[in-house]
Amino acid sequence: MNIELATQDAGTALVNIQGRLDAAAAPTFKQQITSAIADGNVRLALHLAHVSFMDSTGLGALVAALKAARKANGDISIVAPSSQVQKLFRLTAMDRVFRIFETHDEALRQLRPGSQ
Repeated sequence: MNIELATQDAGTALVNIQGRLDAAAAPTFKQQITSAIADGNVRLALHLAHVSFMDSTGLGALVAALKAARKANGDISIVAPSSQVQKLFRLTAMDRVFRIFETHDEALRQLRPGSQ
């Protein structure tokens, strides 16, 4: 798994994730997202188009990241999830928990303070 964080403006970042988000990768993902939030990036747009596989552990890591962001008065949006991730979100009803957008521009616009 590869994670790249690109800060957009104060408190907001686009996070590109590639590869598998599974039991092996989840601890690294959680650590990197927790660090990003601690560094002040509390509004994150997670770009999941290149996540080839996600299991329940990866999904749990996403939920933990969402909780951490909201605890820091932030939020997380999902951008362009791959078809496998979309299926997992629908099967687990996580598509009702996370806001999902087709483009990172839409997600970042929605994450701006005062846009909710």
